[in-house]
Amino acid sequence: EGLWRKCNKCGKPIYTEDVRNNYYICPKCGGYFRVHAYRRIEMTADEGSFEEWEETMPVSNPLNFPGYEKKLAAAREKTKLNEAIVTGKAMIGGYPAVLGVCDARFLMSSMGHNVGEKITNAVERATREKLPVVIFACSGGARMQEGIVSLMQMAKTSAALKKHHEAGQLFISVLTDPTTGGVTASFAMLGDIILAEPNALIGFAGPRVIQQTIGQKLPEGFQRSEFLLKHGFVDKIVEREDLKDTLHRILKLHSAEAGKDVDLETVCGETAVPVVDKRHKKSEEGGKTPWDTVLLSRKSDRPVATDYIDMIFDDFMEFHGDRYFGDDGAIVGGIATFHGIPVTVIGQQKGKNTKD
Repeated sequence: EGLWRKCNKCGKPIYTEDVRNNYYICPKCGGYFRVHAYRRIEMTADEGSFEEWEETMPVSNPLNFPGYEKKLAAAREKTKLNEAIVTGKAMIGGYPAVLGVCDARFLMSSMGHNVGEKITNAVERATREKLPVVIFACSGGARMQEGIVSLMQMAKTSAALKKHHEAGQLFISVLTDPTTGGVTASFAMLGDIILAEPNALIGFAGPRVIQQTIGQKLPEGFQRSEFLLKHGFVDKIVEREDLKDTLHRILKLHSAEAGKDVDLETVCGETAVPVVDKRHKKSEEGGKTPWDTVLLSRKSDRPVATDYIDMIFDDFMEFHGDRYFGDDGAIVGGIATFHGIPVTVIGQQKGKNTKD
């Protein structure tokens, strides 16, 4: 009992221990299981570094919705959680961050006023303590039993993140399956950097609702993270096993200590050694024709932006989202280090063959 379970993606029997050892990913079809909040924290935070905030909050039923208290009590009993999100402070690869993790077992991690309050308090404390914020979103949206009080949390969490942004602090949003409704329409899509797990459902209304409303067949993979990456709403899709390392690299590049130990005079004062290319000797002698220049400019093996980036910078991480329309393949942008100094890199990218 408990040794085997059925994959909800492929339906095949899988050994539970294999799933645990594989970051809760089905070893047969690669499907992602939803991860409980504390397990996600174990996978993300350095061992023993997580300090939970607001572990308990008073129960309330602002609209006196019938049976709501019983549902909350049942969810608490089932999950051993006080609410649908766990917040606190942790170290990720040695760098401090405020962490928020939604747990889908608790009323599908819907955002009621307690969830909104916990997120807002965590963000405001992060702003005061000058800490980055990382939130793992997973939700069915606003909590219907709280009506307009639930919808108010969208504005409240967004306002707290706006102040966090104005204070120059970082917010990384990690979208997991599913991220929908009022959570998508508020804090989940406000990240300075938005990461997503593969094939996660991300949207406002669900695909079935949209299809029934407009009476049209939706594109393949509609509202999945790969679709959102292509359309500019996600910066990077990260495999679950690489998430901690990716977060560590981002936090390292945005930390207050990044680049402090670098001697700028040494970096900027390095004397460039001129490189003599014998192929260009004719031009120095004035023997190159206009057609030679055209051929040189159209050479298929000319370096492109990514070639320069690979040669000049270390730890380059490309981000794709423009939050507006789509990912333009002619522009490459991201963060990197240059002699230990964190930088933003943007390059115009051309192809290396006629198809590109």
